[in-house]
Amino acid sequence: MTDFETRMTQLRRDLHRHPELGFKETRTKGVIATRLRELGLEVHEGAGVVGILRSGEGHGAIALRADMDALPITETSTHDYVSGSPGVMHACGHDGHTTMLLGAAERLAMNPSFDGTVVFVFQPNEEHGLGARAMIDEGLLDRFPVDEIYAIHNLPGAPLGEVSTRVGIICNSETLFEIEIEGQGGHASMPQTGVDAITVGAEIVLALQTVVARKLAPAAGAVVSVTEFLTDGQRNVLPGKAVLKGDFRARSADDRARIAHFVRQISDGIGVAHNVGISVAFDTQFVETINAGGPTEAVYRAAEMAGCTLVRDRPAMSFSEDFAHFAVAVPGCFLLLGNGETGRHGRPLHASDYDFNDDLLAIGATFWMQLVQDRLPLRKDQP
Repeated sequence: MTDFETRMTQLRRDLHRHPELGFKETRTKGVIATRLRELGLEVHEGAGVVGILRSGEGHGAIALRADMDALPITETSTHDYVSGSPGVMHACGHDGHTTMLLGAAERLAMNPSFDGTVVFVFQPNEEHGLGARAMIDEGLLDRFPVDEIYAIHNLPGAPLGEVSTRVGIICNSETLFEIEIEGQGGHASMPQTGVDAITVGAEIVLALQTVVARKLAPAAGAVVSVTEFLTDGQRNVLPGKAVLKGDFRARSADDRARIAHFVRQISDGIGVAHNVGISVAFDTQFVETINAGGPTEAVYRAAEMAGCTLVRDRPAMSFSEDFAHFAVAVPGCFLLLGNGETGRHGRPLHASDYDFNDDLLAIGATFWMQLVQDRLPLRKDQP
């Protein structure tokens, strides 16, 4: 292991020991900002951290994004750098994403073999879909205009260092929904005297499964999930109120609107059938992530130059990604980087024993360097 790889591994494991939830990444931001300043970059702190590295006289500019936040999960791993924050862990690899981008910043600062400006974006609160918008609302893209933006996410179960992406839809949107049922509570021994909100809610839960199965095209790639069922019932009290919460994922704005229509239609219809009040609310926190053609072709070239195995036109992912808000504002590409196929490196994202693969750190940093050199090439008259 080289000195560079050792230092990256130490940094990644330090971040893993000290995970922080979205918009609470105080220590993480401090570590990042300190390192960027040590490398001589121009640093700006706000909701996230931004590092600016300029080389040559070129006017081109690209942004590279890494996410910083952890998840509210209790870690069950047994390695010697487990989370020291009870109930919080890096179960999605954001500690690795941050370290790879810092590694790329170091190598590019030491050898600025590009012509233009690289904007290193360290984003908070990706998990709740709020961090990208917070940075955009702060004026990130107005203060530091870029031509393109890129982001990496590790992919457990894929071969180490395998790059995969596609033009067009790469990640689904996510829309939260909440359905409130206003029935009539009563005694559990006399259900005929009221309207049991649990029965109505159960009917809605089952009926919602027909949205994907019978109301959308088979290849739509949508998912509708009820994740919470809350009532005011007790041991011998039938509930009069119930709340269903969940989310749905879609691969187009049209399907997103259609799913919302059907969720409301089904809920209202069942409410009428049982003579209960129904209210439905939606909140789209992640829009669809759409990769632009030019940036995606650049990712393909950089992967080949970095010696990575490349999978073109991979199937879109069903999960959602906050990078989508950046990709709406600026042409960009979101790509997956294989985390390994076995052991804890192959465990699913968000699993309590997941771990980022440190062997991926140098691969990711090298990929970022190749991408910068592809998008901001030196002129022939430059050394």
